[in-house]
Amino acid sequence: MALNITGTTKLTGLLGSPVAHSISPMMHNMGFDLLGLDYAYLCFDVDTTNLKTAVEGMKVMGVRGFNCTMPDKNLMCELADKLSPAAEMIGAVNTVVNDNGILTGHNTDGVGYMRAVKDAGHDIIGKNMTLLGAGGAATAICVQAALDGVANINVFSIRDQFFDRAQKMIDNINKNTNCNAALYDLADKNELNKSIEQSHILTNATSVGMAPNTDRCIIEDESVFRKDLIVSDVIYNPRETKLLSMAKAHGCQTFNGLYMLLYQGAKAFEIWTGKEMPVAEIKEKYFS
Repeated sequence: MALNITGTTKLTGLLGSPVAHSISPMMHNMGFDLLGLDYAYLCFDVDTTNLKTAVEGMKVMGVRGFNCTMPDKNLMCELADKLSPAAEMIGAVNTVVNDNGILTGHNTDGVGYMRAVKDAGHDIIGKNMTLLGAGGAATAICVQAALDGVANINVFSIRDQFFDRAQKMIDNINKNTNCNAALYDLADKNELNKSIEQSHILTNATSVGMAPNTDRCIIEDESVFRKDLIVSDVIYNPRETKLLSMAKAHGCQTFNGLYMLLYQGAKAFEIWTGKEMPVAEIKEKYFS
């Protein structure tokens, strides 16, 4: 891959901290190269302290768009001129497009997850979901699943300082979509087991089981696993978490968060360029 930087090259990039580990530059620059687009993607280590200044600079320089990762996603909601319906409901932005100085914030994380579900060969529209966690990834998944037509979503979260915020998100979903959403305490194992029993898919959107703590699993009772249950994990390091390993041992179909990462990027690529990212080639090179 060789980028041809010209006087008309449109800049895109990633704001967050840390960002040095990100695979996004490889994904997007390969996509630009394959489609012959005069774009480039770079990473910028910017935390919330300097985000407003960085965003103002991006606007002044006419940057076409950028991604936001932690810890900048929530603050970006306040800095954008406009928000997509999903970003407004989620309360976080991971993709910004600059249209003649007007910055519109989107959230493509949920889109990425729902496309990963489809990519894995599953259809969960009109069905029930049990979702573990109420952080950024969980919120994005919950909102997008509701917007796309998942019938019922039960969210289980620890009772921490974010529990009330999660309840507001649930109330917003019930008010603005046809989905029936509810929030429960993760400590309520009876309600959790009941929800999983009635669900088509179980999704872990917490960091439990992520490297280096790969021996941890958010589900303790293996009796909840059954052959017709789909089990997914937003974690992709390791590629098979203890949760997925346990579920697979009981005959469940499983998938991890790797393709969620790919497809959230693909949606951002489309927002900036109006073109579909060549995901097949990028998947083969970086995600196989």
